[in-house]
This record gives sequence, C-alpha cells and structure tokens, in this order.
Amino acid sequence: MMKGDFYRLRGGTRLKGAAKRLLKNKRSLFTLFAAVIAVLYVLFDNKGVVRRISLEMKKRELTEATIRAQEETRILQAHLKAVEGDKKTIEKLARERYGMAREGETVYRIKKD
Repeated sequence: MMKGDFYRLRGGTRLKGAAKRLLKNKRSLFTLFAAVIAVLYVLFDNKGVVRRISLEMKKRELTEATIRAQEETRILQAHLKAVEGDKKTIEKLARERYGMAREGETVYRIKKD
C-alpha cells in the first residue's frame, strides 16, 4: 500500500465543495439569486441607499448656499439702510463710482499704471 492514498490535500476543497452543493441544490441557488437581486434593488433603486446619500449631500450643499445668500442679503440690506439716510455716504458713492462733482468743483484724476 501507498502511504498517500488516504490523505486529501488541504486548501480550497471546502469552498469548492460548498459551491458544488449550492449549485446542486436548486432551491438554495434560487434563494441566493433572489437575495442578491433584493440587495441590488435596495442599494441602487431610485429610493435606494445610494440615491438617498447623494440627495443628502446635495441638500447639505444647498443649505450652505442658502445660508451664504442670506448672510449676503443681510449685509446688503444693512448697507442700503446706511446709504438711504446719509447724504454724505450718497455723495461719496456718487463721487467714487460715477465721477460726479459739485458745481464749480475741479476734479483731478490720477491714472494708475
């Protein structure tokens, strides 16, 4: 007799055996296939997890943009309120932005190189 007749080589045989049993048992194969389809449906459907995560990220970005816009609006309203009642501020803005001057005033402009 040979010494190696009754020994099996180890390594991967359990996994191969389980795969073969699964393929032979059609009910288990169908259940596995249905489970894979269900998981894929839950993950990638329009109401799935992936879609939900992307919508949450978009919501966060839009909320931050809204907060920035509200802050800018608040600053502009404060500036408008300051300009409405102050004649000196109105005159300063007219001089700086539109190059206006009072009657009889000489305006000197310096060009920047």
